[in-house]
Amino acid sequence: MSNGVIGEHSRVTLHFSLKMDDGTEVDSTFKGDPASFSVGDGSLLPGFEKALFGLKAGDEAEIEIPPELGFGQRNPSNMQKVRRDSFSPDIELEPGLVVSFDNGGGELPGVIREIEDDQVTVDFNHPLAGQTLSFHVKIIAVDSIQ
Repeated sequence: MSNGVIGEHSRVTLHFSLKMDDGTEVDSTFKGDPASFSVGDGSLLPGFEKALFGLKAGDEAEIEIPPELGFGQRNPSNMQKVRRDSFSPDIELEPGLVVSFDNGGGELPGVIREIEDDQVTVDFNHPLAGQTLSFHVKIIAVDSIQ
């Protein structure tokens, strides 16, 4: 049955595009295959899921997602100073470069912000932290799952 309304027990197929404050498109499925997810499966942040509740197949919506419901506010304590000699000598360090660190539980990406003689400032905030995101969706199908 594909005529339900999106809620707690829904499997949703949709097209979406995601844009930042400045209009830069971060991601979109409109030119390819639609995305599918089940509410609560972790594919979408809870703030994005809740914003879809009440929509049904055929609906199109423009949704503003504030930072608190998206990727959070920027956290100054996520700016870390890392010793210059902890980087491989063959990496050309420059501001904006994304580097990955092993944090014991997997890879943690960070963006180099500043390079000094003996230390490098790395920003571990999510690149979309602090951004209000514009989430454009077109719902293709809504199925009920139990």
